[in-house]
Amino acid sequence: MFAFLKALKRSDAKPFLARIAAGDMILIDLREENELAATGSAQGALHLPLGRLAQAADPANRARHKALSVERPVALYCASGARSAQGVMTLRRLGYTEVHNLGGLSHWQAAGGAIQR
Repeated sequence: MFAFLKALKRSDAKPFLARIAAGDMILIDLREENELAATGSAQGALHLPLGRLAQAADPANRARHKALSVERPVALYCASGARSAQGVMTLRRLGYTEVHNLGGLSHWQAAGGAIQR
């Protein structure tokens, strides 16, 4: 009944760093292009603004992003964690089973994640 509350909970990025680096989990940056230009992005992150996420991740969409699959674990981040919480709910509605809200880019950095500019 309150599954949406789990999406709002932020996961610590540290346990996911190795999985992302190994390619076992995809990391998605949900911020807009101007935000990436200003702050950089997490190393290895796929850039998909929140407004494009549902279409790019929909398993029924033949034009979906090839890196995305309902079976592949996903970690999301944005600037503060609000959009990534929305992204978690979107992906879960599409049938993704392992989706994590890492919060904002600052949470990624605090966990030791590298930034690319």
